[in-house]
Amino acid sequence: NTGFAMTAANNVQETMDLALVAHLATLEAQVPFLSFFDGFRTSHELSKVEEISYDEIRGLVNEEHVRRFRDRAMRPEKPMLRVAAQNEDVYFQGRETVNPYYDALPEMVQKYMDKVAKLTGRAYHLFDYVGAKDATEVVIIMGSAADTFEWASDYINKKGGKTGVLKVRLYRPFSAKHFVAALPESVKRVAVMDRTKEPGSLGEPLYQDVITALSQMDRNGIKVIGGRYGLSSKDFTPTHAKAVFDHLAGEAFSNFTVGINDDVTGRSIPIKERINVVPEDVVSCMFWGLGSDGTVGANQNSIKIIGDNTDMNAQAYFSYDSKKSGGITVSHLRFGTSSLKMPWLVDHADFVACHNPAYIGRYDMLGPLNEGGVFLLNSQIPSDEVFSHLTRKMQEQIIEKKIRFYNINALEIAENAGLGTRINTVMQAAFFKISEVLPEKQAIDLVKQYIHDTFITRGEEIVKKNWVAVDGASDALHQVVIPETITESYEPKRLVPDDSNDFVQNIVEKIMHLEGNEIPVSQMSFDGTLPTATAKLEKRGVAPFIPHWIAENCIQCNQCVQSCPHAAIRAKQIDPADLKGAPETFNVLKSISKNDRDLQYKIQVYTE
Repeated sequence: NTGFAMTAANNVQETMDLALVAHLATLEAQVPFLSFFDGFRTSHELSKVEEISYDEIRGLVNEEHVRRFRDRAMRPEKPMLRVAAQNEDVYFQGRETVNPYYDALPEMVQKYMDKVAKLTGRAYHLFDYVGAKDATEVVIIMGSAADTFEWASDYINKKGGKTGVLKVRLYRPFSAKHFVAALPESVKRVAVMDRTKEPGSLGEPLYQDVITALSQMDRNGIKVIGGRYGLSSKDFTPTHAKAVFDHLAGEAFSNFTVGINDDVTGRSIPIKERINVVPEDVVSCMFWGLGSDGTVGANQNSIKIIGDNTDMNAQAYFSYDSKKSGGITVSHLRFGTSSLKMPWLVDHADFVACHNPAYIGRYDMLGPLNEGGVFLLNSQIPSDEVFSHLTRKMQEQIIEKKIRFYNINALEIAENAGLGTRINTVMQAAFFKISEVLPEKQAIDLVKQYIHDTFITRGEEIVKKNWVAVDGASDALHQVVIPETITESYEPKRLVPDDSNDFVQNIVEKIMHLEGNEIPVSQMSFDGTLPTATAKLEKRGVAPFIPHWIAENCIQCNQCVQSCPHAAIRAKQIDPADLKGAPETFNVLKSISKNDRDLQYKIQVYTE
């Protein structure tokens, strides 16, 4: 414990509001504050919020507190010594001098929460309870998953349950008095959720704080258990939250985990029911793109277009793999009139777009798609043939779910417009045409305006090329006729050799299919050690074009070999005896390296 006071925000709007509360409180309290929120899940989310202007903030700031803060600054005009080291005779006494400042903090923070609420209309308390007034099961939590638990609690209560969620706003100092006052009198069982693991401890930090607070305030008769979830930003859904409430009403053993399969110590709890809590007016979308292909940037503009030009709320979150540029990106977009405090990935989609046909058969893109949803594919395959190029599983999903399937050759449009392989604006225009979230003409005009604002610094020519691509999208978009029966399907190759070792088959292959969440604890290394030389197994085939060696232009400099980021371009020196029976198209040059074997030279492109 560093002595920092800590406020916990659950979403993007709260991040702004509680940062202001922390700023005002630290100036008066003279105690350092840390206003924290979930990394990635909150920090990297785009969301429509109500901004608090600096003029509004200025009206809440006490200038006397600012002057006092500045007066304490270290400077030559007012020399002073900050305590750097103390011996045992005085250190203890010095530490106890801060007690009154921390004792006063909870009431002071609440005072500024009330002032911010008066300004914004958004009320906060040190501990905010939501749910049934007569709840018997309550989850205590802080961070983004608090909103997830609120959705799950509402779902359960509508079916006759008595559940609730206690959201921790001020984590340090932890006010036992305010905490107990916020708990319903009716509560019998409590689950405290921590997004961390402290090996060897009796429980994680928030769990231990709750146990201590209940003891100090003589609040007896409540069973308290602790659980872990979402480490390393692992997605945490309402289905997981529902499982916690089920566990709390059932076995209710402590030190449990949710969202994984712990087949070693048996501490994971089962998922009994998969739920969908998203209101009907909310449209959920998923866009499968390739890192640096512009998909993320286009989706950021799309969510801004919807958020800025409609009364709807808008939310976007982007998941990446570790490769960043050239890796896979999945954009999760939501928009609608209902609240979008939904800090989990889209698991029930109305619209799914695949921007790279290499993903067919590799990822389960249609699994989350709702019945009657839309699937948009970018491919160079003619629309009257494309259905037969899907896997049988995808074909069955399209037929059974009555999915509307659209095909577009965005690559051809982008090439003709002079954009190379950057298909993002084409796919963005196609999305707005299909989704009809805005009238088509208005949507296209707004897309072009955002293109101008985004690319004008790179020149007017780049802007015009993107405009041409947008205009070409409408005519190139085709709805695919779905046959009643399946006659032909695409059979993807297995991603790893059949004779691969257990690590490759149980870990690497599943991760390649984005199924890492399904890997049980027993298959993981306890000390983090991993075998080497596994990158060679990943043959993604994501490039739309393959390099072609023009032998007559080659000077054998080998710079293409050094420059290829995938190590797919390789230089070979070949013994003439090995060229017997080579096809006529197998071009070689006389090697200019120093050798007395008449070696031949070739640049070989390994497409896989």
